[in-house]
Amino acid sequence: MASSPDPKQNRLLAALPADEWANWLPMLEPVEWPLGEVLYESGMGMTHVYFPTTAIVSLLYVMEDGDSAEIAVVGNEGIVGISLFMGGETTTSRSVVQSAGAGFRMRGPLLKAEFSRSVAVMHLLLRYTQALITQMAQTAVCNRHHSLDQQLCRWLLLSLDRLQGNELVMTQELIANMLGVRREGVTEAAANLQRAGLIQYRRGHITVLDRPGLERRTCECYAVVRAEYERLLPRGGSNAASGSGRELTACDGAA
Repeated sequence: MASSPDPKQNRLLAALPADEWANWLPMLEPVEWPLGEVLYESGMGMTHVYFPTTAIVSLLYVMEDGDSAEIAVVGNEGIVGISLFMGGETTTSRSVVQSAGAGFRMRGPLLKAEFSRSVAVMHLLLRYTQALITQMAQTAVCNRHHSLDQQLCRWLLLSLDRLQGNELVMTQELIANMLGVRREGVTEAAANLQRAGLIQYRRGHITVLDRPGLERRTCECYAVVRAEYERLLPRGGSNAASGSGRELTACDGAA
C-alpha cells in the first residue's frame, strides 16, 4: 500500500509548533498537480492557499500581449497564495505548476483565521513573505543585469533546491517563458554550460555534473536568495535538496 502523503515535507508546515500542528492537520487537504496546471490567474479570487511538497510552482507576471516572465518559484519551502493572509485577496501574478507533484491546500478563510489567532503562525508566514520578496527583487535585478547563462544557472539551482527527487519534467518552451527569453536562447545557454562541463544536455534531459561549478558560474543572486531563506526560515523538518549529480528532465517538444 502506498504511504500517506506527509505535510511535514513542506518546510513551513514542519516549522509549526506542536500545538499549532494539531490545529492545522485536519484542515490540510492533499492534492496532486500535473505539469502546467494553473493555481491562480491574475486578478482571480483566491479560495485556497497551497503548500507544495514534491511540486514546484512558478509565479509569473503576464503582460497584456501574453508574454510572461518568472518572478519567483515556490516549492517545499513555502506557500502559494500570500495575498490571502496579507489582505489583498487577489494577485497580479499567475501561479503555474512548473514541476508536477504533490502538496496540500487549505481553505483561505481558515488560513486567515489562523494568521489572526496565532502570533507564532503570523511571524512564520511574515518571515516567509520577506524571503519571497527578496527572491522577487533579486530576480528582477538578475533579469536586467546578468547574462542568460547566469540566469539559467540561477534557475537550475533554485529548482534543485526545491526537488526531493532528482528529475524535473518541463518543456523547453516553458523554461524560456520562465526566463522571459526566446527558446533559442535557452538552447544556446544550456550548450554553453555543457561545454564548460557543468551539465550534460541532451534532448529531454539536463544532468548537473558539477553543482559547485554551477554555483561559481552563476551570479550573486542565487546566494543572496538562498541565504535569506536560510536566515528567516526554521531548518527543522526541511527537505530542501542539496548535492550534485541531479538530473532534470526538460521535455522539449521539437528539439
